[in-house]
Amino acid sequence: MNRATGEMHAVETRSIRRSPRLRLQIPVFVRGTDASGAEFIELTKTLDISAFGACITCEHALRANQKIHLTIPAPSLLSSGFVPKATPPILARVLRQNKVGDARLFGLEFFHPLE
Repeated sequence: MNRATGEMHAVETRSIRRSPRLRLQIPVFVRGTDASGAEFIELTKTLDISAFGACITCEHALRANQKIHLTIPAPSLLSSGFVPKATPPILARVLRQNKVGDARLFGLEFFHPLE
């Protein structure tokens, strides 16, 4: 708003997101090395996900720029030509960490966008 004239002006805002973020909780196995150097695998979940990244919870301490692997657990299905037998791990790097109460939240960027 222009205080001198009282006129409203439209302000253009642009999203910096490359794809929509879905608030979707998906169970995932996180595999990596924690801040102390110990290898771990943990079953956790996404809080939101997009083609380029996700926000997850994780009990282990992760470092910025650290590489981790995410695997979506899937039930064992009968052999079918239409359904792949396994989901390949998703390679991601840690962008940021946030602590909410006792929970650790991590923002991840995927090395290759999801299709």
